[in-house]
Amino acid sequence: MKRFRFPLQPVGVLRAHRELHAKERFAAAVQVFVQAEADLAATLARQHALELTLFASRKTTYRAAEAAQLLADYRRECTAEAAAERRGAAARVEIQKCREAYLEAHRNLEIVNRLEVKARATHRRATDREEQAEFDDRAGSRHLKPEFSSP
Repeated sequence: MKRFRFPLQPVGVLRAHRELHAKERFAAAVQVFVQAEADLAATLARQHALELTLFASRKTTYRAAEAAQLLADYRRECTAEAAAERRGAAARVEIQKCREAYLEAHRNLEIVNRLEVKARATHRRATDREEQAEFDDRAGSRHLKPEFSSP
């Protein structure tokens, strides 16, 4: 019985390596997206707190310097919110590209894996046939041997 050798094994190794790198890039893109969403949430929370402070300060005596400072802080947070939304949108686009690249690499690896499974099954059937033929030959040769009996 000869040993199984899959001729596309180097291709499988290369595709597994590519799939691993695509998976790592996808994971990194997910982390960037999660961080962008967390930054946006923090910016929105600060902006909401400033809005509450601005509305609360209108109920008391008006202090121009304090109001100007609060308004400048609020505008800065609005600018930060817009930047965080842009980063989130860019991260979302990047995550989609990385997902597609990972899925493509995974499909390519699965093709090689399926070919290997089929080749192994074919090899197993061929070796089973050879083994059965050998058993049949042995059984036939034993049956055809003349039995000498001593008197």
